[in-house]
Amino acid sequence: MPTLISPTASLYAAFQDCRADWGPGLHEDGFGIGPEDDLDSPDGFADWVRRRNRLDHGAGVPCPAERHASCRWIVEDGQVLGGIAMRHWEDDDLGQIGYGVRPSARRRGLASWALGEMLREARTVLDLERVLIPCLEDNIASARTIESQGGVFQGILDTGHVRVRRYWISLAD
Repeated sequence: MPTLISPTASLYAAFQDCRADWGPGLHEDGFGIGPEDDLDSPDGFADWVRRRNRLDHGAGVPCPAERHASCRWIVEDGQVLGGIAMRHWEDDDLGQIGYGVRPSARRRGLASWALGEMLREARTVLDLERVLIPCLEDNIASARTIESQGGVFQGILDTGHVRVRRYWISLAD
């Protein structure tokens, strides 16, 4: 049974295995990897994990003024299967939730499950009424995942580099 956990340096080897499954590049959506991040050395990885968790907070705690997100890893049997992140600010280009599942773990419903869990967190921790979730225009699997959680298509945004489907999900009971 999968679980969502906060990033942890103790899963260094499992995370490296997850990255290798994706192949070279910075396309592991949901992890918040930037080009300046050192994920290859244990010390660099531990620092990156610390920065991912630094401003995460629970319900009833005011958001810090600094941009931050709640990052979670999808883990099962000691393997990192994917990541999902909820930004604690509204970003018209990135939306509020981004996620990714490693290629070898896809088509199991993990993204839909993780998105449902993160939507509950958005409601309880951030007291949001709705969230914006984008996906690349040609990513039909992600569009179906968002729609399975109540996503209502708003339109296509042309960023100048890619075309992005935009969905709103209502969090009202």
